[in-house]
Amino acid sequence: MQILIIALSGVGDALLCTPALRWLKTVRPELAVDVLVMFKSAQHLLETHPLVREVLYRDFLNGGLADRLRFVAELRRRRYDASLLVYPANRLEYNAIQFLIGAPVRLGHRYLHCNASSLTWLNTRTVLEDNALHNVEENLRLARCLAPDAAPAPPGPLELHLTAADDEFVDRWLAERQLQAAPLLIGFHPGTARFKNHVRRRWPPERFAELGLRLQARRDARILIFGGPDEEPLKAEVQTGMQGHGFVVSGTTMRQTAGLIRRCRLMVSNDSSLMHTAAAAQTPCVAIFGPTNPVFVKPFHAPHRIVSLHLPCSPCFYYSKRPLTCFARLDYLCIRGITVDRVQQEVEQLLAAPDRPAAAPAAPARPADGVGCAPGGGPNG
Repeated sequence: MQILIIALSGVGDALLCTPALRWLKTVRPELAVDVLVMFKSAQHLLETHPLVREVLYRDFLNGGLADRLRFVAELRRRRYDASLLVYPANRLEYNAIQFLIGAPVRLGHRYLHCNASSLTWLNTRTVLEDNALHNVEENLRLARCLAPDAAPAPPGPLELHLTAADDEFVDRWLAERQLQAAPLLIGFHPGTARFKNHVRRRWPPERFAELGLRLQARRDARILIFGGPDEEPLKAEVQTGMQGHGFVVSGTTMRQTAGLIRRCRLMVSNDSSLMHTAAAAQTPCVAIFGPTNPVFVKPFHAPHRIVSLHLPCSPCFYYSKRPLTCFARLDYLCIRGITVDRVQQEVEQLLAAPDRPAAAPAAPARPADGVGCAPGGGPNG
């Protein structure tokens, strides 16, 4: 039986489906599982996963419609028995792609917002979104639709599979900067996704810089500043604010980046894909949240602290096509109002804990609609 997991929305969401993949292959080892992504970094991160037969890549954001349809037609000729849209996927494009690929069993969610306009009714089996659950748990609910008689189990951690070459690169990178014996490595990710105005959920870069200077003075820490190719100016701004003392990580592959994060004692990050990469690496993380909901996407099954002002108007962002907007007209006070003192306090608490402290076990995903599945999506959700 051939299964296609469709994880088009980014690196973080690709990582968040790995516990469901592990559970599914545990209870149905005969399944052949492929994964479809549209970001090269997600392909690079998943192509070494031992349970994935093939990672298929297509940039659906660029190129002509004819080329996209030809690619979907090629997938259709593979005759998958089932496909699964990882959570969240309430975009009409994602549901249309899954429909056109043509698996007779198409799994997805029914969403509390923008459900009918997202064409979720094209799916043959659905579960109703539960806004009290983490994304990992939502994915596990979908996976259970393919093995309804299997015993439920708490989802395991996010999975990261690096190669010996990745580890050798990390050793060289640290040695070239005389960091292999550094007393304390701390990673920063001052960026976020850029789509839909999500740059507005970034903690100000000058505060990352101030935090770095404090940790250097107090802890003799060495700061690694992470981010993608489009975040080079942002990383340089943090390094400049640290008077040139931070180490910018550039030109690395996704797995090499993950390997460097794994060597850090701690990560300080906005809500981003590298926050999830830190969780997969079991690197303790101080995660800074403003308008997004940590219940959905907090670092999973890994040591962490959440920094949030918990304003009455937040979290205000829910999964939809609409761009991030401060409806309270506070100019994103939820993220701007977080002080360096507040983040430093959480950093010190995590640093005081034992190295790589054990994460609390996750609770089993709660079922809905029996084992979680219902026929079809229904035009009104």
